[in-house]
Amino acid sequence: MSEAVIVATARTAIGTAYKGSLTEVSAFELGTRAVAEALDRSGVDPSLVDDVVLGESLYGGGDIARYAAVNAGIPQVPGVAHNRHCASGLAAVQSAAASIRSGMDRVVIAGGVQSASTKPRVRWRFPGTDDWDEDWLAYSHPETPQAPCRDMSITVGWNAAVQAGLTREEMDAWALRSHQRAVAAIDAGSFAEEIFPLEVARRDGTTLTFAVDEHPRRTTTLERLAALKPIHPEIDGFSITAGNASGVNDGAAAMVLADSQFAERQGLEPLGVIRAWASVGVLPEETGLAPTLAIPKVLDRAGLTIGDVALWEINEAFASVAVGTTRILGLDDTIVNVSGSGCSLGHPVAMSGSRMIITMTHELRRRGGGIGIAAMCAGGGMATAVVLDVPAPAGS
Repeated sequence: MSEAVIVATARTAIGTAYKGSLTEVSAFELGTRAVAEALDRSGVDPSLVDDVVLGESLYGGGDIARYAAVNAGIPQVPGVAHNRHCASGLAAVQSAAASIRSGMDRVVIAGGVQSASTKPRVRWRFPGTDDWDEDWLAYSHPETPQAPCRDMSITVGWNAAVQAGLTREEMDAWALRSHQRAVAAIDAGSFAEEIFPLEVARRDGTTLTFAVDEHPRRTTTLERLAALKPIHPEIDGFSITAGNASGVNDGAAAMVLADSQFAERQGLEPLGVIRAWASVGVLPEETGLAPTLAIPKVLDRAGLTIGDVALWEINEAFASVAVGTTRILGLDDTIVNVSGSGCSLGHPVAMSGSRMIITMTHELRRRGGGIGIAAMCAGGGMATAVVLDVPAPAGS
């Protein structure tokens, strides 16, 4: 059986929603640019691409992958949009890898796109009532007091903190380290290989070049984090704040995956191999700690142990997710989110999973190769984990 190998990656820098550099760029444009850039970097003849698979979430439907394929100049390629909420970007990679490993496709572009700034809003009346919903329709599970559909600070962040026995101080300390690591990675140029400069035309007629993740905060301190008010002060002991939660963000990421035999014939260097993947479902109120089930499942499928893993990416939808997962599974926190994650880089929902794979690929290459696992919870009581095997770079 052929392997599914990554032969090119590309992502935008991550913007802060509503007030950042991508506030006027639609998800459709972001997806188009990421797909086109990844394809260009791969050197693969566009006529050889079999499909485009993009994660999308909270954007109101449609087929964003098909739109991107046409707009990127490859209309002969179909496209499918995947929605597994936060794990949509990982689901897209899984789908592409599965199609390649089954022998059905040779080249698939996969990734994820999110534009919180431009997401559609609707006004919708609940049937049989006089109540109106003023926001976008994005239900991931039936509403319960323990798991509100629209308040992930309770459904994910707070529940995970309570279930794992975490303190506010532990979560704030993790968030601070996330910012420090992200800033250090930016300053060291660690993201230079993965980010492509994006020319953004503004409504005022100006143009800016956006190429640096803008959400990490250099001036964050424990004191500043401790001074933030809990999101729900009316709940006794509530410890989730804007500081130990992920940001609301915009961005897009894409990668070209290919059949390993095809890549060899074409002279393409494999940057990484998608070895295995696994997803799980739990009760919605247990969403935040669902990665503690997905990770053992994917390790078993790959025939690996925790000790075999050189790097971990555990998305910081809330710091409680990463802290709780790390503690429960006994992971070495020095190799978890070494370049920051949701609390610092931000969490462009459908982009995050593919961004994690891309960041891990390049970081493992700098370290001479190895096994990495990307894992994340997803709204409604889900989690996904992917095993990435990065070979030592040619000539190293």
